[in-house]
Amino acid sequence: MSELNIKEIFEHLPHRYPFLLIDRVLECEPGKSLTGIKNVTFNEPYFTGHFPDHPVMPGVLIIEALAQGTGILAFRTAQATPQEGSLYYLVGVDDARFKQPVVPGDQLRLEIEVIKNMRSVWKFNGRALVDGKLVASAILMCAESTA
Repeated sequence: MSELNIKEIFEHLPHRYPFLLIDRVLECEPGKSLTGIKNVTFNEPYFTGHFPDHPVMPGVLIIEALAQGTGILAFRTAQATPQEGSLYYLVGVDDARFKQPVVPGDQLRLEIEVIKNMRSVWKFNGRALVDGKLVASAILMCAESTA
């Protein structure tokens, strides 16, 4: 299991500000699981409109943060990077559930587990937690695409 800092995350994801939604990877066990962190701050660009008087992180961005974690896990498992000519695209989201709002000041803990991998298609179980409480969950699928 290994921890990844922001520089190493940059090596495994093509995303950049304002769309990079993982700040740190606490644990990554290739082929099995990943645990990451997203620090939710008031200066995120989406808070100006969602919602100005009651800022809430959009649920689709929580799902996107989980999806970015699946990309890191898939790349680490394949011992590859996006710079080597392939990308992992989110191709499916099933059973998405949102249990409570995520607001500025929260630290989103992203937990991803591999369910299965068939050729270039991966299926993952994703959970997002704040202070140990489940705030969102989904089954995510991603597929490798070569440029």
